[in-house]
Amino acid sequence: MFTLFVLLLQRLGIILVLAFLLVNVRFFRRLIKQNNLQAKCALIAIFTVFTVISNLTGVEITHNNTLIQTPFLTALPQSDSIANTRTLVITVAGIVGGPLVGSIVGLLGGIHRVIQGNFSDFFYIPSSILAGLFTGAAGNFLKKNLTYPGPWITAVLGVCAEGIQMLFIGIFSGLALVRLIIVPMMLLNSIGAFVFISIINAYLTNEQQLKAVQTHDVLSLADKTLPYFRQGLNINSAQKVCEIIKKYTNFDAVGITDRVNVLAHVGAGQDHHLAKEAVLTDLSKHVIASGQARYAYHKEEIGCPHADCPLASAIVLPLKVNGKTLGALKMYFTKAERLTPVEENLAGGLASIFSSQLALGIAEEQSKLVSDAEIKGLQAQINPHFFFNAINTVNSLMRTDVEKARTALLQLSTFFRSSLQGVRETQIPLQQEREHVNSYMSLEQTRFPDKYQVTYDIQTDDQVKVPPFCLQVLVENAVKHAFVGRKTNNQIKISVQQQQQAILIAVSDNGIGIPDKLIHKLGNQVLESATGTGTALVNLNHRLIGLYGNDSHLQINSSAAGTTVKMLIPLAETTVLATKN
Repeated sequence: MFTLFVLLLQRLGIILVLAFLLVNVRFFRRLIKQNNLQAKCALIAIFTVFTVISNLTGVEITHNNTLIQTPFLTALPQSDSIANTRTLVITVAGIVGGPLVGSIVGLLGGIHRVIQGNFSDFFYIPSSILAGLFTGAAGNFLKKNLTYPGPWITAVLGVCAEGIQMLFIGIFSGLALVRLIIVPMMLLNSIGAFVFISIINAYLTNEQQLKAVQTHDVLSLADKTLPYFRQGLNINSAQKVCEIIKKYTNFDAVGITDRVNVLAHVGAGQDHHLAKEAVLTDLSKHVIASGQARYAYHKEEIGCPHADCPLASAIVLPLKVNGKTLGALKMYFTKAERLTPVEENLAGGLASIFSSQLALGIAEEQSKLVSDAEIKGLQAQINPHFFFNAINTVNSLMRTDVEKARTALLQLSTFFRSSLQGVRETQIPLQQEREHVNSYMSLEQTRFPDKYQVTYDIQTDDQVKVPPFCLQVLVENAVKHAFVGRKTNNQIKISVQQQQQAILIAVSDNGIGIPDKLIHKLGNQVLESATGTGTALVNLNHRLIGLYGNDSHLQINSSAAGTTVKMLIPLAETTVLATKN
């Protein structure tokens, strides 16, 4: 029995080495994250190959329980048996791919075992199917997100799967064989399943941690580059951004171009990649023309005409605003092997953030040029403190809850996308404004869980047109000023009701109220205060009056029990303006 254990341990080493190599392949890691038929078919093919290898590297046991070692056991007499690691592979296949993958791998592995034994021992087919079906069902039940059951649970499942095999062997081949192989096979197959799943879980966990680190890096850089990209894509802003990226990343050179010229280049190659001169590399020209990211893993792929250019690998990504390519972000290494998927993912995140920052800067610039500057004043306001607070919140969540950080980042993206669209529109659907409020409140509630409760009472069509930010400004005003010193029971109610040819919008809170001496000033003049100036309310009030007339001005009622702010939007005016837009 000990000799058999040592021989099986050698076979187990072969399977685990192959498993380690397999997990290092990006294609396999993508397969185990997907849940479609194509991925399952690929997993079936991969694990079937592993079962065949397990059968071929098994230890032959003669009818009188003598062990025979051969390099590859392609065939054996009908009277002999095999001790192998096939059940280990079937167990892992079921846990990774589910009952369908586990049972089909068991079927194909069992068929190969029958063929290997000169079409004897047909019981291996149903026993292998049952083992794969059981471990697949148990794995699906115990799986949490993309993390498979813990190693110890996997070891127990391996013992159970091998127990199914032993039951069939005992019935059809006798208890003598079971007594010889049950301990080493159960022990080795459970250990193998333990290690195999540990390897997979370790890689999945490392990937999640790597994504968290990358997200943190992208957000940190976004925080530092925001003031410059808000100035637009020019030589000064590009130079500062390149210096920041070069300082806080491992790239040997960083460059930014517009559609024709190099705006900045910092690092290796800056002696000939000069600002204000035409773009040199073929790679950058292709990205600017196509709007598609490109990666160069060899110096020749970069296409720099300068003979002594030290740049050996590159990532070039388009900077886009509203679907139009304005330029390119370029990151280089002087050694080709340093370009890895880590840098590719980081660069992709940076390009996306920078494009949004450029869009923000362009939108702000456009808002300054429109003739109705007063109306656009509020629409162009994006509070940098809110942005920085949101980034800090996401950064903090990186260390504790990656999924919650990802959700907060998506909400931040939704908030800014709505803000940018608001700059271009004088009216938007009520549903869109609600989504803008929801994204704002989601970020606030991430910072202060359970502190605020927002409810809606909508008694009109969600597609009715309203001014951008008309709800968000009032909700933000309540969050900032209505609940000073209170951590719970902070209620905000948004009501929209139709009244003949108009809709009445009301935002109410149960806060501390507004002093009487300030109520008549709010919305009409800027105030000098330590907690705010009321500029947003002034701009909103002026926009309402400019769009719909004096009857639509802000109406503020307040007491010690809370504050209600109302506005009246004529439906006829809404229809006329919607037609014009």
